[in-house]
Amino acid sequence: MAERGASALSLPDDWPAHPDPILALNRMGSFDWDLDTGLFHMDAQALEIFDFRPEEYDGRAASLALRIPQDESRRIDALVSRSIKEGSENYSAYFRIRRRDGTLRWTHTHGYIRRDDIGRPNRIVGIVRDATEELQQVADGEARAAHDDARRRQINVVQVTTAALAHARTVQDVIDVLKDTEGISHLGATSLVMGLVEAGRIRLIAEGPEGSFVPGTRVTRIDEPYPMSEVVRTLSPRFIESAQEFAAGYPVLWPHLTGLDITAAAYLPLIVQARPIGAMGLLYSDRNGFTDEERGILVALGSSIAQSLQRAMFYEQEKDIAEGLQQAMLPRTIPSVPGADVAVRYRAAAIGGAKGRDIGGDWYDLIPLPGDRVGAVIGDVQGHDTHAAAVMGQLRIVLRAYAAEGHPPATVMARASVFLHELDTDRFATCLYAEVDLVTGVVQVVRAGHIDPLLRAPDGGCRRMPVEGGLPLGLSAEFGSLDYPVGTLELDPGHTLLLCTDGLVEQPGVDLDDGMRTLAALVTDGPQDVRELADVLIDEADERGGDDDVALLVLRRRGLDAPQSGGRLQQQVAPGDPEALAEARHLIRAAVRAWGAADRADEVELVADELITNALMHTEGAAIVTLRVLGAADRRLRVEVEDSSSALPRRREAGVAGVSGRGLMLVDLLADGWGVEARGGGKCVWCEFDVPVRRP
Repeated sequence: MAERGASALSLPDDWPAHPDPILALNRMGSFDWDLDTGLFHMDAQALEIFDFRPEEYDGRAASLALRIPQDESRRIDALVSRSIKEGSENYSAYFRIRRRDGTLRWTHTHGYIRRDDIGRPNRIVGIVRDATEELQQVADGEARAAHDDARRRQINVVQVTTAALAHARTVQDVIDVLKDTEGISHLGATSLVMGLVEAGRIRLIAEGPEGSFVPGTRVTRIDEPYPMSEVVRTLSPRFIESAQEFAAGYPVLWPHLTGLDITAAAYLPLIVQARPIGAMGLLYSDRNGFTDEERGILVALGSSIAQSLQRAMFYEQEKDIAEGLQQAMLPRTIPSVPGADVAVRYRAAAIGGAKGRDIGGDWYDLIPLPGDRVGAVIGDVQGHDTHAAAVMGQLRIVLRAYAAEGHPPATVMARASVFLHELDTDRFATCLYAEVDLVTGVVQVVRAGHIDPLLRAPDGGCRRMPVEGGLPLGLSAEFGSLDYPVGTLELDPGHTLLLCTDGLVEQPGVDLDDGMRTLAALVTDGPQDVRELADVLIDEADERGGDDDVALLVLRRRGLDAPQSGGRLQQQVAPGDPEALAEARHLIRAAVRAWGAADRADEVELVADELITNALMHTEGAAIVTLRVLGAADRRLRVEVEDSSSALPRRREAGVAGVSGRGLMLVDLLADGWGVEARGGGKCVWCEFDVPVRRP
């Protein structure tokens, strides 16, 4: 050991002496703690103080647990954490270490907290020294040492309890901290009771141990003769130092406590901003009286508990408001979609495991669109608070509005990004919008910084569908990039499309690609029914926990109950191109005959020709004509003509010699139904013809 101590060091000949030899001669060691890597370097003297041989110590802070008792370690950790949080430059503390022979030695440390250019703590340098002799000299004797040790233990309990309360988010969290092994048992109490002030009464929220509840005290008035009522009325603690004093002071309560063998009690008002929010009682079975110092420690503990309770109550109030807001922002019901089975699920984030639920900005939506199409939306606004939920609600509404106006998917996403940017919020959002044509199975997908969708085949095989994406909503407008590529998928009957937020995929320490593969495997093994599958996935997220919320939308295409032998015909007709118009007429007549509606071919061709001609004459740009079959036994043939003008068609009187103005009259006369729909920057004029299946 000598070679590692000051005796093995000699002062250099130059003057002044270097600091390392000076520290060693004064029996002080130095350390350098890298907070980013966890490396904890100690010089030779520090190693000796901790009773480590150089080859025994691996240079990591966690390894000091071999020498530092658990209670001391928690106290030092709490001190360092508090110093860092409060922005202190240094800290100083005494603590004990256990040497290899089992003896305890007092050690003193003084650390200097270094921070980087942005103020983040990244390094602590300091000294440690053996302080056993110093403390022994200060002590006046064995009694004084015992008193100091008891005092330190109580302070340690307050510090440990206060540190634990700092992480309490709910009222139940506060109760759990006080009732576990780090709480009342270290205070030496046999039983704990706590109540909150509500509307002039005290409502009991905690009592322990189990079975110690006193009948009639669940809710009591503040003016009743109970100790908790008294401390709330007077705002002063009440220390009861004997069983006789308890029996005399509270004759109504005492008979119910005789079985607990109570010898003393401390009742503390829980006060915040000079207002009582509750009261707490600690009952002891092995104590007689309280010193002034013990009373001060308990009062300080009561103040810490009151602050934690107030924070927890505010948190629960905010959480209730946020949850109500989020539920109001999410769709109340998902519409029934002919030709598809749909299931949606939402799971709020679980912060701290089972300690409670948080709020977030994840959302889903299903938007019915004309022409047997449906828009599926999944998105995630940054953050877990009321603001995130409010932004989510606004985004959901504008996305639905843009989609319902008939904008193509890329335009829907671009406009939503501009909207979020103009909200002047610091939040961005990821989103995926899929427009599904349930007749053809064609899915147009646009992705804004969101994770890819998954596609499951009828045989259960599931794979990730990579889709080229753009920037998250709100950022694309900021950086001047509103380009959202559109990917195309084929959703055959029996195939299932799964959209989710990253809370279902991401896990601490797990690569995103690995998480997607894990999710795909889970979907592969999951049930065929979309609702049962959604339940399995959300249950898995619940079991795993995590600090992010989850939104999930599962859509399985059944296929419309109609023969699709002809599929769908679509043709673009450019202005000034008579051949294109003639070709469109020919294709329409051929398709109608092929689909078994030859008896109405003339009518369909005439109406389609009229609509195409009107689009070319009264608008600028090409016309797009789409022809398809809808329905099953009662089939309908639908003609759609899209153009780039938002001006609606209107009836005109042609007059006796007029050559125009009869177009809409023809449509109204020949078709079984017609109408106009907004389609993004233009419109779609449609008409339908009944073409029932001919029975043999």
